[in-house]
Amino acid sequence: MAGISIVVPVYNEQDNIRVLTNSLIKALEPEMPDYEIIFVDDASTDLSLRIIKELSGENQRIKYLSFSRNFGQQAALTAGLDFATGDAIITMDADLQDPPRLIPEMIQAWQNGNDIVLMRRRRRNDGLFKRITAGLYYFLLDKFSDNKQQGNVGEFRLISKKVGEELRTLKEKTRYLRGMISWMGYTFTFIDYDRPNRTRGKSGFSLLKMMRLGMNGILNFSLLPLRAGLILGAIIVLTGILFLLYVSYDAFFNGVEYPLYKWLSITTFILTGLLFILIWILGEYIGKIYNEVKNRPIYLIREKGNL
Repeated sequence: MAGISIVVPVYNEQDNIRVLTNSLIKALEPEMPDYEIIFVDDASTDLSLRIIKELSGENQRIKYLSFSRNFGQQAALTAGLDFATGDAIITMDADLQDPPRLIPEMIQAWQNGNDIVLMRRRRRNDGLFKRITAGLYYFLLDKFSDNKQQGNVGEFRLISKKVGEELRTLKEKTRYLRGMISWMGYTFTFIDYDRPNRTRGKSGFSLLKMMRLGMNGILNFSLLPLRAGLILGAIIVLTGILFLLYVSYDAFFNGVEYPLYKWLSITTFILTGLLFILIWILGEYIGKIYNEVKNRPIYLIREKGNL
């Protein structure tokens, strides 16, 4: 059994894999010589899988899974966690923005009795648009989620074997691991760090994928969007009553004539828009229920090595 498992989802990271592997081995061997590195190839279209196979042939501690098609980052992380055998499991990205040099500090925090060690970014080096959207996302997640979500925390974390085993019992198809781990309620601690910029290759995590992940975070862990209909409806009704009282007062006591049909048209337009928004929210929930009842596997493995 490995002491530490490192799970790395990979999608078109041919420029980073060798550098990352060398950095991981350098960080792990002095502190925890009993380790395994599990690369999960999410149907890369470059040379990522070939490089991983070469590395696994040179070192039996380097293992890999390869998907039949692209299932996404959360599925890749799930697969790696399913196959990990370590007493602690570290998940991280393959783009060298999660520094391997911090692994000894993470291991020490785990050995101090924490089941979960979350790596929290001190600041974001992203562009203005991404910083604004990320800030808005964490604000909405904090307000709309039924369980507390931690801001500026990604997939760079350590979880104990106990947490990993419990995580495997959660079978929902639409995965949002950050929320799932938070929901479990185990003891956790933070390690703050400065996340470096990507220096090699191009990110495969598009804006659309980030939006989809953010939506999963809100919809998977909250029913508040469904309840928002009542809140919006109450506000609109109250506003309408207040406006009607104002218009009635002005008409009866001041003799002012208002073209009410114009205001009614605007009100109808607003209500129609709100109804479409609420129908969309309901559709999202129904779509997730549909995906769950189909009971399809979260991922399909085409091949694996050293496992």
